[in-house]
Amino acid sequence: MLDKLRIFKQRYDEVSDLIIQPDIIMDQKRYVKLNKEYKDLGQIVAKAKEYEAVLTNIAEAKEIISDGSDAEMVEMAKMELEEGNGQIPKLEDEIKFMLIPRDPEDAKNVIVEIRAGTGGDEASIFAGDLYRMYTKFCSDKGWRTEVEDISEGTSGGFKEIIFSISGNDVYGDMKFESGVHRVQRVPQTETQGRVHTSAATVMVLPEAEEFDIDMKQSDIRVDYFCSSGPGGQSVNTTYSAVRLTHVPSGLVAQCQDQKSQHKNKDKAMKVLRSRLYEQELEKKLAADSLKRNSLVASGDRSAKIRTYNYPQGRVTEHRIGLTLYDLSNVINGDIHKIVEELKLAENTEKLKELGEAL
Repeated sequence: MLDKLRIFKQRYDEVSDLIIQPDIIMDQKRYVKLNKEYKDLGQIVAKAKEYEAVLTNIAEAKEIISDGSDAEMVEMAKMELEEGNGQIPKLEDEIKFMLIPRDPEDAKNVIVEIRAGTGGDEASIFAGDLYRMYTKFCSDKGWRTEVEDISEGTSGGFKEIIFSISGNDVYGDMKFESGVHRVQRVPQTETQGRVHTSAATVMVLPEAEEFDIDMKQSDIRVDYFCSSGPGGQSVNTTYSAVRLTHVPSGLVAQCQDQKSQHKNKDKAMKVLRSRLYEQELEKKLAADSLKRNSLVASGDRSAKIRTYNYPQGRVTEHRIGLTLYDLSNVINGDIHKIVEELKLAENTEKLKELGEAL
């Protein structure tokens, strides 16, 4: 363990020297990457110092006990030795989890797309429920949300809603939400009291910075059109809505949420850039057998990941077999336990992969 930690300390010192070099500061992409590495390594180095201090205390206590010349000191040393031996297993477990390679995307902000699936109007209503669930979860985490584009359902909710989330380590928590969410309940539109099953698809894209992906302006076709839906005369009669098409990939992003054409274009560009970035990540996932076979982070958007059963007040997370009879709190944003269990399952997989390296 100590040999492994010394390698991390050596790398920490290297990075601390690199981030003050002028040529590194000028290279924005590399500077951001190294700064993130410096922060992550700093946490490991701090924990390593704590671990080494406990080992030193144990060694000193053993020396005093071995000497045995001062009975009072020996008694104190025995207490220190017992305390130190009790701390070591906990510290080693904490260090093992810190040494698990972190997904470099985890620190990113995200773009979330929720689309109503099978179930007609009820699916749109459910998509609205999911959106409210996520905004309340984000509020609890101290994250900021902003709607990027919206298409309202005929009986409430949304056919589609796209929104961004910004804060600390957003993708690290939200990435587990990608997939098909299923609801079982008596719809508001049902007159006979029968339970229906509806679905909505959630996509979570890490938000791409400009230097994350090479997107040439010449590859983007820009179309302007009149916004539809509510908003008054200025929204519906001016060409403020923007549709961007990335010609090489065929990916499209549009925004009509703002009255300003310029703001709509900026928002659509953010979504398009993130979709292109996510497409590149999907290629990496396909090449990574560990992630491809992972039950937790497979990236398969067609996979049914969670069921919300209203008659039983039950939420079932299918990927890890977790069932909670706490539907009312979950749908009101308390998905913390689900996220933590999914993160634990993913880290356990990664820890197995590290094996004897630790």
